[in-house]
Amino acid sequence: MFRLNYLNLTTSIIPSLHIYHHPDQLQSLAKIKANENIIFENHLRESNADELDKAVFHLQTIASNSIECTKCGNCCKSFMINVEEHEADKASSALNISRSAFDEKYIEKGMNGMMLMNTIPCAFLNENRCSIYENRFSGCREFPALHLPHVQKRLFTIFQNYERCPIIFTVIEELKNKFEFKR
Repeated sequence: MFRLNYLNLTTSIIPSLHIYHHPDQLQSLAKIKANENIIFENHLRESNADELDKAVFHLQTIASNSIECTKCGNCCKSFMINVEEHEADKASSALNISRSAFDEKYIEKGMNGMMLMNTIPCAFLNENRCSIYENRFSGCREFPALHLPHVQKRLFTIFQNYERCPIIFTVIEELKNKFEFKR
């Protein structure tokens, strides 16, 4: 069983994190580390879930404080964003347009009623900043979601975004270092 030593993790000070912001850098490094990440993801699935949550939360706090999302914007440039009814109401109101005009301009509706932003990158991305930041959608608010519990249940999604998000990339790489993962 792959055990995480949370006590050693929290008492150690990470002197500096190597941060990658450029999407091409993340993507090329992710390709190089693809096989390694499959093995590491499997190790994380075998670890203690509570210890993993604590370790990821701790590392994401450090990484989030070290990375300016507005220098990246990869998530806004590449995600398909789900929109809930109440979120569309709130955003249309903030934009001072009718809900029907909002839907016509920004939303694509699926047959099952699911609503998605109709463009990638997001129509509200302006110079790597969200033009409706205070009224952004829940998926945007939560990303990269490393602060949420049950990391082990979301490893597939986390590793899918490894090449997209410098915070996720940094947390995964630091986990490998801290747990002396043999590459």
